[in-house]
Amino acid sequence: MRTVDERVRELRRLLEAARRVYEKRHELVPSLARTTGLSPQGVLLGFESLERDATDAQLRALVESAGDAAHVHVILSANVFVGALRALAFARAAAARVTIRPSPRDPILTEALVDAANDPGVLLTSERDPRESDADRIDVYGGAAAIEQVRERARPGVSVRAHGPGLGVAFVTRAADPADAAPWLAEDVVVFDQRGCLSPRVVLVEGDAARAERFAGALHASLDEWAVRVPRGTLAEEERAEARRWQEALAFAGRTWSGSQHAVGLGERLLVPPTGRHVQVLPAADALRASELLAPIAGAIVTMGSDDPEQVRHVAPPHARLATLGQMQRPPLDGPVDRRPT
Repeated sequence: MRTVDERVRELRRLLEAARRVYEKRHELVPSLARTTGLSPQGVLLGFESLERDATDAQLRALVESAGDAAHVHVILSANVFVGALRALAFARAAAARVTIRPSPRDPILTEALVDAANDPGVLLTSERDPRESDADRIDVYGGAAAIEQVRERARPGVSVRAHGPGLGVAFVTRAADPADAAPWLAEDVVVFDQRGCLSPRVVLVEGDAARAERFAGALHASLDEWAVRVPRGTLAEEERAEARRWQEALAFAGRTWSGSQHAVGLGERLLVPPTGRHVQVLPAADALRASELLAPIAGAIVTMGSDDPEQVRHVAPPHARLATLGQMQRPPLDGPVDRRPT
Protein backbone atom coordinates (compact mmCIF):
# COMPACT_ATOMS: atom_id res chain seq x y z
CA MET A 1 0.00 0.00 0.00
CA ARG A 2 1.37 3.41 -0.95
CA THR A 3 0.88 6.31 1.39
CA VAL A 4 -1.01 9.43 0.40
CA ASP A 5 2.27 11.36 0.31
CA GLU A 6 3.79 8.80 -2.06
CA ARG A 7 0.79 9.06 -4.37
CA VAL A 8 0.93 12.85 -4.32
CA ARG A 9 4.62 12.72 -5.28
CA GLU A 10 3.80 10.50 -8.25
CA LEU A 11 1.08 12.93 -9.32
CA ARG A 12 3.58 15.80 -9.11
CA ARG A 13 5.82 13.82 -11.45
CA LEU A 14 2.96 13.52 -13.90
CA LEU A 15 2.26 17.26 -13.69
CA GLU A 16 5.91 17.99 -14.45
CA ALA A 17 5.54 15.81 -17.54
CA ALA A 18 2.47 17.83 -18.52
CA ARG A 19 4.48 21.04 -18.23
CA ARG A 20 7.16 19.64 -20.53
CA VAL A 21 4.57 18.60 -23.08
CA TYR A 22 2.93 22.02 -22.87
CA GLU A 23 6.26 23.72 -23.54
CA LYS A 24 6.57 21.83 -26.85
CA ARG A 25 2.88 22.14 -27.73
CA HIS A 26 3.57 23.94 -31.01
CA GLU A 27 5.36 20.82 -32.28
CA LEU A 28 2.23 18.76 -31.60
CA VAL A 29 -0.30 21.14 -33.15
CA PRO A 30 -0.24 19.79 -36.74
CA SER A 31 -0.73 16.17 -35.70
CA LEU A 32 -3.37 17.05 -33.09
CA ALA A 33 -5.26 19.15 -35.63
CA ARG A 34 -5.40 16.10 -37.91
CA THR A 35 -6.50 13.65 -35.24
CA THR A 36 -8.95 15.84 -33.31
CA GLY A 37 -10.53 17.75 -36.18
CA LEU A 38 -9.90 21.02 -34.35
CA SER A 39 -8.35 23.96 -36.13
CA PRO A 40 -4.68 24.63 -35.22
CA GLN A 41 -5.85 27.65 -33.24
CA GLY A 42 -8.40 25.43 -31.52
CA VAL A 43 -5.67 22.97 -30.52
CA LEU A 44 -3.61 25.77 -28.96
CA LEU A 45 -6.64 27.04 -27.07
CA GLY A 46 -7.33 23.50 -25.87
CA PHE A 47 -3.81 23.25 -24.48
CA GLU A 48 -4.70 26.00 -22.01
CA SER A 49 -6.99 23.45 -20.33
CA LEU A 50 -4.13 20.97 -19.82
CA GLU A 51 -3.60 20.66 -16.07
CA ARG A 52 -0.05 21.66 -15.23
CA ASP A 53 -0.24 22.48 -11.54
CA ALA A 54 -2.33 21.77 -8.45
CA THR A 55 -2.20 22.46 -4.74
CA ASP A 56 -1.42 19.72 -2.26
CA ALA A 57 -5.01 19.90 -1.02
CA GLN A 58 -6.32 19.34 -4.54
CA LEU A 59 -4.03 16.37 -5.14
CA ARG A 60 -4.98 14.85 -1.80
CA ALA A 61 -8.64 15.22 -2.75
CA LEU A 62 -7.87 13.46 -6.04
CA VAL A 63 -6.16 10.61 -4.18
CA GLU A 64 -9.12 10.29 -1.82
CA SER A 65 -11.57 10.09 -4.71
CA ALA A 66 -9.47 7.63 -6.74
CA GLY A 67 -9.83 4.59 -4.50
CA ASP A 68 -7.39 1.67 -4.35
CA ALA A 69 -6.48 -0.92 -6.94
CA ALA A 70 -3.48 -3.06 -7.79
CA HIS A 71 -3.75 -2.41 -11.53
CA VAL A 72 -5.98 0.07 -13.35
CA HIS A 73 -6.53 -0.25 -17.08
CA VAL A 74 -7.64 3.01 -18.75
CA ILE A 75 -9.61 3.09 -22.00
CA LEU A 76 -9.76 6.58 -23.49
CA SER A 77 -12.11 8.23 -25.96
CA ALA A 78 -11.21 10.86 -28.55
CA ASN A 79 -13.51 13.68 -27.43
CA VAL A 80 -11.09 16.03 -25.60
CA PHE A 81 -7.39 15.48 -26.17
CA VAL A 82 -6.21 16.97 -22.84
CA GLY A 83 -8.47 14.56 -20.96
CA ALA A 84 -5.64 12.02 -21.06
CA LEU A 85 -3.81 13.84 -18.25
CA ARG A 86 -6.63 13.69 -15.70
CA ALA A 87 -7.44 10.10 -16.65
CA LEU A 88 -3.81 9.13 -16.07
CA ALA A 89 -3.66 11.03 -12.79
CA PHE A 90 -6.87 9.46 -11.50
CA ALA A 91 -5.65 5.95 -12.34
CA ARG A 92 -2.12 6.55 -10.99
CA ALA A 93 -3.52 7.88 -7.72
CA ALA A 94 -5.38 4.60 -7.29
CA ALA A 95 -2.82 2.06 -8.47
CA ALA A 96 0.91 1.41 -8.60
CA ARG A 97 0.42 -0.13 -12.03
CA VAL A 98 -1.49 1.59 -14.84
CA THR A 99 -1.99 0.50 -18.43
CA ILE A 100 -3.61 2.98 -20.77
CA ARG A 101 -5.10 2.47 -24.20
CA PRO A 102 -5.41 5.74 -26.10
CA SER A 103 -8.14 6.23 -28.62
CA PRO A 104 -6.82 4.90 -31.95
CA ARG A 105 -8.21 8.10 -33.51
CA ASP A 106 -6.35 10.42 -31.14
CA PRO A 107 -3.33 8.92 -29.37
CA ILE A 108 -0.98 11.92 -29.70
CA LEU A 109 -1.18 13.59 -26.30
CA THR A 110 -1.44 10.34 -24.35
CA GLU A 111 1.75 9.07 -25.96
CA ALA A 112 3.52 12.39 -25.34
CA LEU A 113 2.54 12.43 -21.66
CA VAL A 114 3.60 8.83 -21.03
CA ASP A 115 6.91 9.44 -22.78
CA ALA A 116 7.57 12.65 -20.83
CA ALA A 117 6.66 11.08 -17.48
CA ASN A 118 8.98 8.09 -17.96
CA ASP A 119 7.08 6.42 -15.13
CA PRO A 120 7.74 2.65 -14.82
CA GLY A 121 4.28 2.30 -13.30
CA VAL A 122 2.54 3.50 -16.49
CA LEU A 123 2.49 1.51 -19.72
CA LEU A 124 0.89 2.27 -23.06
CA THR A 125 -1.05 -0.59 -24.62
CA SER A 126 -3.03 -1.19 -27.79
CA GLU A 127 -5.08 -4.01 -26.23
CA ARG A 128 -8.73 -3.52 -27.19
CA ASP A 129 -10.42 -6.48 -25.49
CA PRO A 130 -11.12 -5.88 -21.77
CA ARG A 131 -11.06 -9.65 -21.20
CA GLU A 132 -7.37 -9.73 -22.09
CA SER A 133 -6.39 -7.30 -19.33
CA ASP A 134 -5.38 -8.61 -15.90
CA ALA A 135 -6.39 -5.31 -14.26
CA ASP A 136 -8.65 -5.42 -11.24
CA ARG A 137 -10.22 -2.09 -12.29
CA ILE A 138 -11.04 -0.59 -15.67
CA ASP A 139 -11.60 3.14 -16.10
CA VAL A 140 -13.48 3.68 -19.35
CA TYR A 141 -14.16 7.03 -21.01
CA GLY A 142 -16.59 7.36 -23.88
CA GLY A 143 -20.16 7.03 -25.05
CA ALA A 144 -22.86 4.92 -23.45
CA ALA A 145 -22.55 2.10 -26.00
CA ALA A 146 -18.76 1.82 -25.56
CA ILE A 147 -19.10 1.78 -21.78
CA GLU A 148 -21.76 -0.92 -21.87
CA GLN A 149 -19.58 -3.04 -24.14
CA VAL A 150 -16.70 -2.82 -21.66
CA ARG A 151 -18.99 -3.79 -18.78
CA GLU A 152 -20.21 -6.81 -20.72
CA ARG A 153 -16.72 -7.97 -21.69
CA ALA A 154 -14.86 -7.30 -18.45
CA ARG A 155 -13.76 -10.37 -16.54
CA PRO A 156 -15.86 -11.36 -13.51
CA GLY A 157 -14.83 -9.48 -10.40
CA VAL A 158 -13.29 -6.55 -12.30
CA SER A 159 -14.55 -3.14 -11.20
CA VAL A 160 -15.56 -0.83 -14.05
CA ARG A 161 -15.60 2.93 -13.43
CA ALA A 162 -17.43 4.68 -16.23
CA HIS A 163 -16.91 8.28 -17.29
CA GLY A 164 -19.66 8.80 -19.82
CA PRO A 165 -21.20 11.52 -21.96
CA GLY A 166 -22.46 14.72 -20.38
CA LEU A 167 -22.74 18.44 -20.89
CA GLY A 168 -22.34 21.80 -19.24
CA VAL A 169 -25.06 24.30 -18.38
CA ALA A 170 -24.71 27.99 -17.56
CA PHE A 171 -26.90 30.17 -15.34
CA VAL A 172 -26.72 33.94 -15.68
CA THR A 173 -28.10 35.51 -12.52
CA ARG A 174 -30.34 38.54 -12.32
CA ALA A 175 -27.41 40.53 -10.90
CA ALA A 176 -25.30 40.11 -14.04
CA ASP A 177 -25.38 42.31 -17.12
CA PRO A 178 -26.21 39.89 -19.97
CA ALA A 179 -23.96 41.77 -22.39
CA ASP A 180 -21.03 41.48 -19.96
CA ALA A 181 -21.61 37.78 -19.19
CA ALA A 182 -21.89 36.63 -22.83
CA PRO A 183 -18.21 37.02 -23.84
CA TRP A 184 -17.11 34.89 -20.88
CA LEU A 185 -19.52 32.12 -21.80
CA ALA A 186 -18.42 32.29 -25.45
CA GLU A 187 -14.91 31.15 -24.57
CA ASP A 188 -16.30 28.13 -22.70
CA VAL A 189 -18.29 27.25 -25.83
CA VAL A 190 -15.36 27.60 -28.24
CA VAL A 191 -12.88 25.40 -26.34
CA PHE A 192 -12.82 21.93 -27.98
CA ASP A 193 -15.74 23.00 -30.22
CA GLN A 194 -18.09 21.83 -27.43
CA ARG A 195 -17.01 18.18 -27.66
CA GLY A 196 -16.31 17.75 -23.95
CA CYS A 197 -18.62 17.02 -21.05
CA LEU A 198 -17.74 20.42 -19.54
CA SER A 199 -18.84 22.30 -22.65
CA PRO A 200 -21.91 24.51 -22.10
CA ARG A 201 -24.72 23.92 -24.53
CA VAL A 202 -27.65 25.33 -22.54
CA VAL A 203 -27.81 28.75 -20.86
CA LEU A 204 -30.53 29.86 -18.45
CA VAL A 205 -30.88 33.62 -18.03
CA GLU A 206 -32.63 34.64 -14.85
CA GLY A 207 -35.40 37.14 -15.58
CA ASP A 208 -37.73 37.77 -18.46
CA ALA A 209 -37.51 36.99 -22.18
CA ALA A 210 -36.02 40.40 -22.94
CA ARG A 211 -32.97 39.69 -20.75
CA ALA A 212 -32.53 36.28 -22.38
CA GLU A 213 -32.79 37.82 -25.84
CA ARG A 214 -30.18 40.43 -24.94
CA PHE A 215 -27.83 37.69 -23.77
CA ALA A 216 -28.41 35.58 -26.88
CA GLY A 217 -27.63 38.51 -29.17
CA ALA A 218 -24.44 39.33 -27.25
CA LEU A 219 -23.37 35.67 -27.30
CA HIS A 220 -23.93 35.55 -31.06
CA ALA A 221 -21.70 38.61 -31.52
CA SER A 222 -18.99 37.16 -29.26
CA LEU A 223 -18.98 33.84 -31.09
CA ASP A 224 -18.62 35.72 -34.39
CA GLU A 225 -15.49 37.37 -32.98
CA TRP A 226 -14.11 34.04 -31.77
CA ALA A 227 -14.59 32.53 -35.24
CA VAL A 228 -11.95 34.93 -36.55
CA ARG A 229 -9.41 34.19 -33.80
CA VAL A 230 -10.13 30.48 -33.38
CA PRO A 231 -11.93 28.97 -36.38
CA ARG A 232 -14.13 25.99 -35.76
CA GLY A 233 -12.70 22.67 -36.79
CA THR A 234 -14.19 20.05 -39.05
CA LEU A 235 -17.74 18.82 -38.52
CA ALA A 236 -18.81 15.48 -39.92
CA GLU A 237 -21.79 15.47 -42.25
CA GLU A 238 -23.85 13.71 -39.58
CA GLU A 239 -23.02 16.51 -37.15
CA ARG A 240 -23.97 19.16 -39.71
CA ALA A 241 -27.28 17.40 -40.33
CA GLU A 242 -28.01 17.24 -36.61
CA ALA A 243 -27.26 20.97 -36.32
CA ARG A 244 -29.64 21.75 -39.18
CA ARG A 245 -32.43 19.73 -37.57
CA TRP A 246 -31.89 21.52 -34.24
CA GLN A 247 -32.05 24.96 -35.87
CA GLU A 248 -35.15 24.04 -37.84
CA ALA A 249 -36.86 22.83 -34.67
CA LEU A 250 -36.02 26.06 -32.87
CA ALA A 251 -37.30 28.12 -35.78
CA PHE A 252 -40.82 26.91 -34.91
CA ALA A 253 -40.41 27.42 -31.16
CA GLY A 254 -38.29 30.54 -30.86
CA ARG A 255 -35.58 32.50 -32.61
CA THR A 256 -32.09 31.69 -33.86
CA TRP A 257 -28.97 33.70 -34.57
CA SER A 258 -26.75 31.92 -37.11
CA GLY A 259 -23.10 32.68 -37.73
CA SER A 260 -20.68 31.10 -40.17
CA GLN A 261 -19.44 28.74 -37.44
CA HIS A 262 -22.09 28.76 -34.72
CA ALA A 263 -25.77 29.10 -33.91
CA VAL A 264 -27.57 30.50 -30.88
CA GLY A 265 -31.20 29.64 -30.25
CA LEU A 266 -33.72 31.30 -27.96
CA GLY A 267 -36.84 29.51 -26.84
CA GLU A 268 -39.10 28.65 -23.93
CA ARG A 269 -38.82 24.87 -24.38
CA LEU A 270 -35.59 22.96 -23.80
CA LEU A 271 -34.08 21.56 -27.01
CA VAL A 272 -30.52 20.49 -26.20
CA PRO A 273 -28.31 21.43 -29.14
CA PRO A 274 -25.62 19.26 -30.71
CA THR A 275 -21.92 19.96 -30.32
CA GLY A 276 -20.09 22.27 -32.71
CA ARG A 277 -20.69 25.71 -31.13
CA HIS A 278 -24.47 25.52 -30.81
CA VAL A 279 -26.15 27.02 -27.73
CA GLN A 280 -29.72 27.28 -26.53
CA VAL A 281 -30.69 30.22 -24.33
CA LEU A 282 -33.82 30.08 -22.17
CA PRO A 283 -35.33 32.65 -19.80
CA ALA A 284 -35.96 31.47 -16.22
CA ALA A 285 -38.06 33.72 -14.01
CA ASP A 286 -36.39 32.40 -10.87
CA ALA A 287 -34.38 29.50 -9.42
CA LEU A 288 -37.46 27.28 -9.16
CA ARG A 289 -38.21 27.71 -12.85
CA ALA A 290 -34.55 27.04 -13.67
CA SER A 291 -34.70 23.74 -11.77
CA GLU A 292 -37.87 22.77 -13.62
CA LEU A 293 -36.27 23.48 -16.99
CA LEU A 294 -33.18 21.44 -16.16
CA ALA A 295 -35.01 18.47 -14.62
CA PRO A 296 -35.10 16.40 -17.86
CA ILE A 297 -31.31 16.63 -18.28
CA ALA A 298 -30.20 16.83 -14.63
CA GLY A 299 -28.50 13.43 -14.81
CA ALA A 300 -26.41 14.52 -17.79
CA ILE A 301 -25.14 17.80 -16.30
CA VAL A 302 -21.46 17.58 -15.37
CA THR A 303 -20.83 21.24 -14.60
CA MET A 304 -22.73 24.48 -14.13
CA GLY A 305 -21.11 27.82 -14.82
CA SER A 306 -22.37 31.15 -13.57
CA ASP A 307 -21.40 34.73 -12.85
CA ASP A 308 -22.12 33.76 -9.20
CA PRO A 309 -21.47 30.01 -8.74
CA GLU A 310 -22.40 29.91 -5.06
CA GLN A 311 -25.79 31.46 -5.76
CA VAL A 312 -26.73 28.69 -8.18
CA ARG A 313 -25.60 25.80 -5.99
CA HIS A 314 -29.22 25.01 -5.15
CA VAL A 315 -30.14 24.98 -8.86
CA ALA A 316 -27.36 22.59 -9.95
CA PRO A 317 -27.61 18.81 -9.47
CA PRO A 318 -25.66 17.70 -6.35
CA HIS A 319 -22.98 15.98 -8.45
CA ALA A 320 -22.30 18.94 -10.77
CA ARG A 321 -19.12 20.96 -10.58
CA LEU A 322 -19.58 24.71 -10.17
CA ALA A 323 -17.47 27.17 -12.13
CA THR A 324 -17.19 30.84 -12.97
CA LEU A 325 -18.11 31.75 -16.54
CA GLY A 326 -14.97 31.63 -18.65
CA GLN A 327 -13.49 28.88 -16.48
CA MET A 328 -15.88 26.01 -17.12
CA GLN A 329 -13.25 24.10 -19.13
CA ARG A 330 -10.53 24.46 -16.47
CA PRO A 331 -11.61 22.68 -13.28
CA PRO A 332 -9.04 22.08 -10.52
CA LEU A 333 -7.22 18.75 -10.53
CA ASP A 334 -9.04 17.47 -7.45
CA GLY A 335 -10.71 14.36 -8.80
CA PRO A 336 -12.46 13.15 -11.93
CA VAL A 337 -14.08 15.82 -14.06
CA ASP A 338 -17.32 13.88 -13.94
CA ARG A 339 -18.60 13.45 -10.37
CA ARG A 340 -21.73 11.52 -11.29
CA PRO A 341 -22.07 8.05 -9.75
CA THR A 342 -20.36 5.48 -11.99
